[in-house]
Amino acid sequence: MDSPSYIILSRLSSQMRATQLTANNLANADTPGYRATRPIFAEHVERQGRVSGPNGANNVGYSWDRASWRDVTPGAINQTGNPLDVAISGPGFFVVETSRGERYTRAGRFALGSDGRLTDHLGNAVLNRDSQPIAIAPNDTRIEILGDGTIRSENGVIGRLRLVRFANEQMLRTEGDRHLHADGQTPEEIERPQVVQGAVEGSNVQSVLEMTRMMAELREFQFATQFMEREGERQQSAIDRLLRRRS
Repeated sequence: MDSPSYIILSRLSSQMRATQLTANNLANADTPGYRATRPIFAEHVERQGRVSGPNGANNVGYSWDRASWRDVTPGAINQTGNPLDVAISGPGFFVVETSRGERYTRAGRFALGSDGRLTDHLGNAVLNRDSQPIAIAPNDTRIEILGDGTIRSENGVIGRLRLVRFANEQMLRTEGDRHLHADGQTPEEIERPQVVQGAVEGSNVQSVLEMTRMMAELREFQFATQFMEREGERQQSAIDRLLRRRS
């Protein structure tokens, strides 16, 4: 078994995954409500047979791209002045209705659809506490969103934003750059949400730090590539020597 080549190949595969995640974070540095994703690596140990030597000499460790985790640190709340923009100050997610069912998001950059419904950036309806789309009538011109998510106008209360949370946010599955899927978890209603009107939560990605991380990961990838090249040269040299001895 060519252990060195397989070991470094596993390292290259893991490093490529880390670079992809960092690149995706950088691409979403300005995406409202985006949370950075980080890789989780582990060592996968295999035992080789027919290997003699000191204790542990027959164990080979491979790099294992085990999973990824989501950085749940809140992003900065940026004032926009748009009355339909809403930021969550604290835990929780807005609920929107998509063609695939309910999805969850921190991106509160909402707008009015052609039918008067409150929608997200993709046109999905934002849901109220009864899991129904929120509709704003044409004569509701002065929209006010209170800290608990209640929406009202000069004509009275329109509805209340539905905000939920989950027992384990790390188990949520990402869909696109702003939506999350519950992936089997049951959302818990937040009775006393904290929202801010006229503001949007920004991404928690810090571009300068992410660029530094990207440069470090690229160097690691280059080192691993150089090691593989040297290993290939070593193997070719060994093969050439064996062929010379036989000729």
